[in-house]
Amino acid sequence: MKQQLILAIESSCDETAAAVVKNGREVLSNIISSQIALHTLYGGVVPEIASRKHIENIDGVIMEALHKANVTLNDIDAIAVTYGPGLVGALLVGLAEAKALSFAIQKPLIGVHHIEGHICANYIENKEFEPPFIALVVSGGHTHIVFVPDYGKYEILGKTRDDAVGEAYDKVARAIGMGYPGGPKIDEAAKRGNPQAIAFPRVFLEGDSYDFSFSGLKSAVLNYINQCNMAGKTIIPEDVAASFQAAVIDVLAEKTMRAVEQKGVYHVALAGGVASNSALRQRMKQECEKRGYTLNIPSPILCTDNAAMIGCAAYYEYQNGITYGLDLNANPSLKLGDR
Repeated sequence: MKQQLILAIESSCDETAAAVVKNGREVLSNIISSQIALHTLYGGVVPEIASRKHIENIDGVIMEALHKANVTLNDIDAIAVTYGPGLVGALLVGLAEAKALSFAIQKPLIGVHHIEGHICANYIENKEFEPPFIALVVSGGHTHIVFVPDYGKYEILGKTRDDAVGEAYDKVARAIGMGYPGGPKIDEAAKRGNPQAIAFPRVFLEGDSYDFSFSGLKSAVLNYINQCNMAGKTIIPEDVAASFQAAVIDVLAEKTMRAVEQKGVYHVALAGGVASNSALRQRMKQECEKRGYTLNIPSPILCTDNAAMIGCAAYYEYQNGITYGLDLNANPSLKLGDR
């Protein structure tokens, strides 16, 4: 098979990333410039600041990715870029860069859906992993259960009706004084807390639904904190974190396992930034082992935003003959499966 090198760019939120990916699954370089320290000052991502930092960082990140991969732009077969969903200003920076490079070296442009990239991260380290499978996509902006029958094909079985799970983590972390980013801080604090300390609700919605709702759980945590404050009771942040996380993971695990049974496809994959959560990884491993399902989880660096996953997704688009023109625009609310 002819070697295909894809230069991929990711700038949908607050990481400026570039990668060179060979034949879809071999990562020659994966460079990430994070803005977490900057946005921590504001308690969350400030879109305008994120866009400006992308402009400052993107050329250097791409040059470093090419250098580490020991290739030049002349060796690249296609340019891949995230074009949605995400922060519109941030997306436009990566998209403008990708279109300029595509035009300059006269190589195809491949637009990639950010969540499709997260799902495709599962192909990078496990060379044998392939569709069909059920993917649990958990991130700051998305909570989906997705059936993946083939490369580039996605059927959304369920999604959040309000807060995404990562968003709930951030809001709860802020409420108990842990700050931003909430996910890693709650994960660490929960290890020192009692998950049975507080009986937070598990919201399963209708009996056959694969949808999620975390706004009620988030409100329950806030109500608990307010009641403790009014009664002069001591709040143990670690217990709140552990009890909140247990409620989230119970729902995520149960609905995913039910989707696997319903589809009769006994392979599970985790995707998205929250897939790096240690308690979720452990629970999903236990549930799959108990039932005899296979489970694939990318390394944490491939769960959070990166360009290697975008290059992997682009490879399978390219194999299916999908490329885009230079009129490709950012789509901040792009739905999975849309083109």
